[in-house]
Amino acid sequence: MERLGTGIGWRPEIADAVERMPGLDWVEAVAENVCPDHLPASLRRLRERGVTVVPHGVSLGLGGGERPDEGRLKALAERAQALGSPLVTEHIAFVRAGGPLTASDRIEAGHLLPVPRTRDALDVLCENIRIAQDALPVPLAVENIAALLAWPGEELTEGQFLYELADRTGVGLLIDVANLHTNHVNQGEDPAEALSELPLEALAYVHVAGGFERDGVWHDSHAHPVPRPVLDILADLASRVAPPGVLLERDENFPAPEVLKGELDAIAEAVERGHTAGERGHAAGTGRSRGTATATRTATTVRTGTATVPGPRSGCSAPDAASASAAASAAGSEPVRQRLALAQTALLSALVAGTPAPEGFDRARLRVQARALASKRAGVVAKVAPELPVILGDGYRTAFLAYAQRHPMRGGYRLDAMAFTESLLLAGRPEDPAARRKLHHWWRERSGPAPRSRRPAVRVARAARRMLLRGAGRASHTEHASSAM
Repeated sequence: MERLGTGIGWRPEIADAVERMPGLDWVEAVAENVCPDHLPASLRRLRERGVTVVPHGVSLGLGGGERPDEGRLKALAERAQALGSPLVTEHIAFVRAGGPLTASDRIEAGHLLPVPRTRDALDVLCENIRIAQDALPVPLAVENIAALLAWPGEELTEGQFLYELADRTGVGLLIDVANLHTNHVNQGEDPAEALSELPLEALAYVHVAGGFERDGVWHDSHAHPVPRPVLDILADLASRVAPPGVLLERDENFPAPEVLKGELDAIAEAVERGHTAGERGHAAGTGRSRGTATATRTATTVRTGTATVPGPRSGCSAPDAASASAAASAAGSEPVRQRLALAQTALLSALVAGTPAPEGFDRARLRVQARALASKRAGVVAKVAPELPVILGDGYRTAFLAYAQRHPMRGGYRLDAMAFTESLLLAGRPEDPAARRKLHHWWRERSGPAPRSRRPAVRVARAARRMLLRGAGRASHTEHASSAM
């Protein structure tokens, strides 16, 4: 596999700094934050300079019980084409649950949640990845995620799970060494053991990021400096294989450009340290056999742009056990999907809707995960609707977290912001008339005409809400007039 080189996650907040970074080979952009018809000027300039741009998806939910959504796959494909990308990447995770398979309302996690490492989940994931591969114009690589909790009754280690996944589908692997560190702290998993079990010849590239520890739990924040243990895992990986690309992720609390450059230098030093150790061990006959990441096992390779990455399998025979598992998956796909969907819905409902914890889970970790999901949800809503924290002031976060306890997210974050605002206004909040009037004006500006439902009950409910909200708006105007007299 040819080198992608050293890169950084492109974010609008650091776009200028990224453009000025010397020696930058490539960047990664969150796919859902890029409009293919109106690419950010910064990304266009980087492309014109020959910098590779890779779209990194976060919303497909390839590890969920349902098949990937055609609209989301089409959107990811459009971004890959608009950016001229050599590959696209996503996550081994589920991000929503409920829906037809469980005969329940769909709920969104707003975050990446771990897939159980079971044969059932692996069968579903393999099928979902094949569907995605068929729909995408370039090869796909998938990323291991960080987990605050573990599923009970897992049948495979992370390395075994990823090995079988790559072997059965030919998908590339995006290995996040920060996530390996997270799982070491939170689950006691050995990063060196995981690396020894991975099919490193399927490696597409590597993520590096920072985090923080609180009460014995490591949070993969992407908002803190990269710690030494993460760099050591990167060096260990580099002693085993030459990574085609290494990328620094930073999503919040952006430091000065020179600090980011220093982190990139530290990453390059860790890769070189690992390379040197691997060469010395190999020369002495005491180290691991070191190679390069070339997808030659049983997968085909597809060369596009500046990188050669694993492509979909074509006429390849997997080992007998994997073939038997794939055949069983095809024969009984729907019952397997339903079992997985029901389990994921029970877990997500406990995390975001306060339902009882499923049997076998660590209740303390469930509480940690629930708080993390609510906190992230409040933060993202504040980003997509920055007027809300301004209008509500210091009370925004408390009000939103109270709302989140009673209202799981049903759609995207913008819809979540609207529903939160509507709930406040219906409750006659905030108490300050001027703030309530501003909030009502904000809501009216953005609510717009909703499509008419054919269900009479829905139409009646919408009409009632409109009347109540208009009444709330009139009440706040009346209170303002009274206070001004």
